[in-house]
Amino acid sequence: MKIPNKVKLLREKLMSKSELARKAGISTVTVDRIERGESCRLETMRKINLALGLTLEDRVQVFQEQG
Repeated sequence: MKIPNKVKLLREKLMSKSELARKAGISTVTVDRIERGESCRLETMRKINLALGLTLEDRVQVFQEQG
C-alpha cells in the first residue's frame, strides 16, 4: 500500500538523500523506500521529521494522516 508523503520534495530543497539518512539514523535504502511511498514505522517518520528540522507537530506537512 502506497502512503503519500512529501519527504522527497522537502529533502531535495534541504539536503541530499545520504545526508537525510545520516541525520535521521536510517539507511539510504530506507529513504528510497519512503520516498516511493512504501510504509514505515512511526519511529522512522519521527526521525525523518526531526532530521528535516520539523517538529513532531509538523508531521502532517510530511506524512499524510492515516485514517
